[in-house]
Amino acid sequence: MPTRRNFVLSLSALGAASTAWACPVPVLRNDAPHSVLMLNAACGDTGTPNVFTPAILHIDLGDSVTFVPTDGGHNAASKRGMIPEGAKPWNGAIDEELTVSFTVPGVYGCVCLPHYEMGMVGVIIVGEDLSNLEKAKKVRHPGAARKAFRRLLSELEA
Repeated sequence: MPTRRNFVLSLSALGAASTAWACPVPVLRNDAPHSVLMLNAACGDTGTPNVFTPAILHIDLGDSVTFVPTDGGHNAASKRGMIPEGAKPWNGAIDEELTVSFTVPGVYGCVCLPHYEMGMVGVIIVGEDLSNLEKAKKVRHPGAARKAFRRLLSELEA
């Protein structure tokens, strides 16, 4: 039975015939208008391993985001201390698609638990509300995640 993941991978394979490295195309659904791909390498940059694409996503209050395990070995989880007060944390299973609804405005940090130390992190901004940005910036991170979150959060201030 065709799955969304297989469809995305098929699109990647078709694009690979015309380019050296094709970026997967997220398939959007009506119940989740936003998708974040979980990839083993950044599109067009095999030197940047384990990424969320996009790494920064702006959405409206009440929108849902589907985290798509385009490549194997990834999951999506909220980062403790990097979600707005009153927001519900999430922790998806490895290699499983996860849809999260965002009902509290603010900045959300997300990580792939197996690759967190390697810098596989992302940021979702709900409703253009940056009120918890300073709190999110104070959270400590191991390894490459520290630099990755610093870069993403500084982009929000620019």
